[in-house]
Amino acid sequence: MIIRAATEADAGALAEIYGHHVLHGFGTFEMTPPDAAEMDRRRAAIAAHGLPYMVAELGKRVLGYAYASPFRPRPGYRFTVEDSVYVAPDAIGRGVGRAALASVLDQCTALGLRQVVAVIGDSGNEASIGLHRALGFEDAGVLRHVGFKHGRWVDIVMMQKSLNGGGATPPDVPGLTLGG
Repeated sequence: MIIRAATEADAGALAEIYGHHVLHGFGTFEMTPPDAAEMDRRRAAIAAHGLPYMVAELGKRVLGYAYASPFRPRPGYRFTVEDSVYVAPDAIGRGVGRAALASVLDQCTALGLRQVVAVIGDSGNEASIGLHRALGFEDAGVLRHVGFKHGRWVDIVMMQKSLNGGGATPPDVPGLTLGG
């Protein structure tokens, strides 16, 4: 498996993977799958922030992807990002998500970021919760019944991972411009 930066050419695969989760899962609260053009617009927006957007590829097929996006738009949040990870349904449980997300975390560390927040749809999403725990995320709380999808109320699980000493020391990357 190769982990590499996502490109415009991956937009169709990104849309297919994400579309499955939009239609069948709780990992996102979107209701209508975005098309390839919209997925590429989103990818490009992440890249414009200088943040990682990685795909896991095997035999020229994208099996999954992960990325980091600005956590919130205010400048005070510029050292914190939110991660996202999605895997093709037939590749779940094969280490795809772990490999892609680990690469994103390594790059976030290299960028000098301090916190990564996971906002996991559905408190019953054991695969995503377990993946994040395995990569060093800690539980930060559960927001109960904040989404409604597929005919039921859905929780979100908040998890957090500190990088580069977290909040123990002042940031040493004054030029970082995440969060507007």
